[in-house]
Amino acid sequence: MAGNRMIRQLLTGGTAFVIALSFSGCALTSVQPGLNPAQSSIVNGDPAALGFDPAKLGQITTALEGDVASGKIPGAYLLVGRNGQVAYQKGFGVQGPGQTTPMTEETIFRIFSMTKPIVSVTAMTLVEEGKLSVDDPVSKYLPEFSNLRVRQADGSERPSTSPMLVRHLMSHTSGLIYGFIEPASALGKAYAAGGENRSDLSPRDYAKLIGALPLKADPGVAWNYSRSTDILGAVIEVASGQSLDVAIRERVTGPLGMTDTAFFQPEANRARFAESKTKDGLYYDYAAATPFLSGGGGLSSTAEDYLRFTLMLAGDGEYQGVRIIKPETLAAMRVDQTDPAIRGKGLFFPGPGMGFGLGFSLVLDDTRQRPGNGTFSWNGIAGTEFWVDPKNDLFMIFLIQDRALLAEYQRKNRAWIYDALKK
Repeated sequence: MAGNRMIRQLLTGGTAFVIALSFSGCALTSVQPGLNPAQSSIVNGDPAALGFDPAKLGQITTALEGDVASGKIPGAYLLVGRNGQVAYQKGFGVQGPGQTTPMTEETIFRIFSMTKPIVSVTAMTLVEEGKLSVDDPVSKYLPEFSNLRVRQADGSERPSTSPMLVRHLMSHTSGLIYGFIEPASALGKAYAAGGENRSDLSPRDYAKLIGALPLKADPGVAWNYSRSTDILGAVIEVASGQSLDVAIRERVTGPLGMTDTAFFQPEANRARFAESKTKDGLYYDYAAATPFLSGGGGLSSTAEDYLRFTLMLAGDGEYQGVRIIKPETLAAMRVDQTDPAIRGKGLFFPGPGMGFGLGFSLVLDDTRQRPGNGTFSWNGIAGTEFWVDPKNDLFMIFLIQDRALLAEYQRKNRAWIYDALKK
């Protein structure tokens, strides 16, 4: 199979000079030394010794195999572990309708908003480098955000009462929105008319377009899921002096050996693309490159690759001796940036018992959520999800390509996994 498996046949030893695909095209580019992608991130452990009930894990297999057999999904991939070891990992079904290739840890998925944590970590590496501060005004990097305006209920606009800070972008309290979430609203229509959905612009030029649109609320006042991380991508470009793909590759994916994580995939990887059973413009062609590198949702990846990132987070910023960010930096990302008023004034998607930090949702009350307090996670619109639960030393990755089933499998995964976890 192509991708990591091919590279694993070519590279030997421990630390290697990783050869990675350019995110913005198909040219091969050298990046800084990091982990050897020849060595899989999946280290299997004994489920019972890791604290899981094997019989209940078996019920997950039965359920997902049943969903494939019924035609509900073409396939799925689930991975669950503790203490750095994998207790359960299995591909179900095939990569897409009409295909015969089975789902594996090497299948490439559109991870959509699971891009956001990777971009947020990239931003925090720049903080450590002294090139960025989360308390900087966004206008320091993007002047078009200097004169912010807030849309009123009557359609009029007023100047914002506060500047937009980098931390507002990372916590979705910037005042920006995703127009597709509220397409019938006047503001949603304004975003659509203003070019929110364009893909023919660079991140920097896209930020100029968004900067000309009104806000839904003053920065820091309300949580609204939004184009914030796309704008963060443009901030990263200015602060680093690099294109977003290069900044991510040099600071995060390259050192971790995430060789199959990219904004656009080479045509040679097409045999590994997961596809949805539904025909929807959401499911873009992985190999059709555009100028827009979406920091909010543009990456595709594999379970094997994303596990490297997940285990780095579970390891307080370090994975297999490669440190991406300092423990205190990651700890700062896991501080809730919201409060009941902020959550109540916006469309707060994470739900009851939850908060939001700098790039992740946070479990604040595990009497209302199955994962333990302190769990940090995020998902993608096509049904992908990951989480790290420090309280229970647990991590998981789930991958499908079906936007209609995202919420359903979020509920099911929490029930399946924590029911199988011995107390």
